[in-house]
Amino acid sequence: MSKPAYKRVLLKLSGEALMGDDPYGINRATIERTVADVAEVAKLGVELAIVIGGGNIFRGVAPGAQGMDRATADYMGMLATVMNALALADAMRHAGITARVMSAIGIEQVVEPYVRPKALQYLEEGKVVVFAAGTGNPFFTTDTAAALRGSEVSAEIVLKATKVDGVYTADPKKDPNATLYSSISFDEAIAKHLQVMDATAFALCRDQKLPIKVFSITKPGALMRVIMGEDEGTLVHV
Repeated sequence: MSKPAYKRVLLKLSGEALMGDDPYGINRATIERTVADVAEVAKLGVELAIVIGGGNIFRGVAPGAQGMDRATADYMGMLATVMNALALADAMRHAGITARVMSAIGIEQVVEPYVRPKALQYLEEGKVVVFAAGTGNPFFTTDTAAALRGSEVSAEIVLKATKVDGVYTADPKKDPNATLYSSISFDEAIAKHLQVMDATAFALCRDQKLPIKVFSITKPGALMRVIMGEDEGTLVHV
């Protein structure tokens, strides 16, 4: 078997990726399928860090959050990511993978705080590190957390796992003539206003020369193909 194309990667999972076809919450079959893909990659010796979103949980309380102070709503979203991270780590334990959850906000009774040297130690030991609570600050998305943590742990690439199989010339749901990019530069993506990540995350990845691979986590075997350097999804590069 050929060797993986990357030694250390940062996987950005949206909370919505854990919902499956449910309106909100965590779909057990979906999380088990996702973890099976992650376990397959981890067993190759790839050092894997994960940033998880919280949209699947926050979606359920979003109607009640209307009119709420933005910072308060963002902190609620951070707590949702902690819940997802715990579910993810527990599913990994059942799959035979050791995972450590590290939170950007202090909840020491539940998960350990994010400490960069400790995170690097865990990665070197072959443990999967799940970063929860985003950056720990309101007004920043988990996309920005992925760009930040990916830079901090010296990941070779940020893998943005979504429900679509890459970056298109237009929204494929609205434009049947939209075509998939196999690769695109940061500058070109910005000039064409392609929504790869939010602007802060995108700028950070570009400045750090940290490439992004956008692919579908719902597509069987897609994560492994990305890790092996095969033609899957869209590569955004300097």
